[in-house]
Amino acid sequence: MGKGRTMAMRSGSVRLIPVSDVVRPIACSGTLPSCRGEPVHGHHGIPGFAGRGLRDAGGRTPSGDGGMVQARGRLMKTLHDDFGVEIEGIDLRDAASHYVRIREAFEAHSLLLFRDQCLDEAAHLALGRLFGTIEIRQKDPQAHEAQLSMVSNLQDGGRVLPEESPRFQHHKANQLWHTDSTFLPKPALANILAARQLPTSGGETEFVSTRSAWRDLPDFTRKRTRNLVLRHRYAHSRRTVSEAAASLDVVTMWPETAWRAVWPNPVHGAEALYIASHAFGVVGMEERVGRELIDELIAFATQPDRIYSHRWSPGDVLVWDERATMHRGRPWPYDEERTLASICVTAGEADGLELVRPDSPG
Repeated sequence: MGKGRTMAMRSGSVRLIPVSDVVRPIACSGTLPSCRGEPVHGHHGIPGFAGRGLRDAGGRTPSGDGGMVQARGRLMKTLHDDFGVEIEGIDLRDAASHYVRIREAFEAHSLLLFRDQCLDEAAHLALGRLFGTIEIRQKDPQAHEAQLSMVSNLQDGGRVLPEESPRFQHHKANQLWHTDSTFLPKPALANILAARQLPTSGGETEFVSTRSAWRDLPDFTRKRTRNLVLRHRYAHSRRTVSEAAASLDVVTMWPETAWRAVWPNPVHGAEALYIASHAFGVVGMEERVGRELIDELIAFATQPDRIYSHRWSPGDVLVWDERATMHRGRPWPYDEERTLASICVTAGEADGLELVRPDSPG
């Protein structure tokens, strides 16, 4: 591979990104194409699917030549052989007009990329509400309004956080492979993440498909794992990075939770490994043995050729299925601001929540 390029997809669908494409610090502004004028209403080419969750005999998402996926006569660009598509031709401020097809793509491909968007807070929240209830990480969520969560190293006053500060270490733990909100009473269905302020280099967000990982696990490991229940605690992932981060109130306020290790999709039935850096043990298993198994499963799911690495550009919006993926952030020059706007959507019964509860029939 030539100098100055990076691989962003698995072999077979390789995309080379020139170093010159790395963006300079820039905030979402009216200079972006999607920020000019009002959203265009009506259907303009978002592909749907003749059948939901289409798969070949091996359980793989169908893909065509040249890294494209065809659906209802339309094409989407594949991000990785196993999962993920880039969808063109939609203004997410008008997502309600296209939600049925967006949701079909979400169920089938787990990761959706929309470029050249410019969502303000209202439009971002409106997009999230199409998927379900916006997550509010408060003990009494009914007493609070839903709002964007800024994933940022910026502190009050406009200065970047010192790298050694507990708050920065808390955010740095997002560089561990994880699924959001497994430590909450109800886990997340989706995350909708938008670029706001980007560093000059680094800061990618990487993804793996835990659906394809489950499919590819050795039979012995899959049989051993299928009926297990994993124990999750927010402080566990934070303690991996910093004891100070693990002691923050926003971390310690959440007690231990437990979820099944496999989450079937209620639409098409495909199963996915449900695991995260917050997982610290297995119910009914000696703690050391349980952690070793968790580490083994995460290592298998995150092998280099399974990773899609997203290099952010202004206007990018990513939507992913928390039931079927893991993700992590990557380092960047920490004296530069990196701010992404995030909302999580809470999983409900229609999303298969009962299928992952340890006390539900399985």
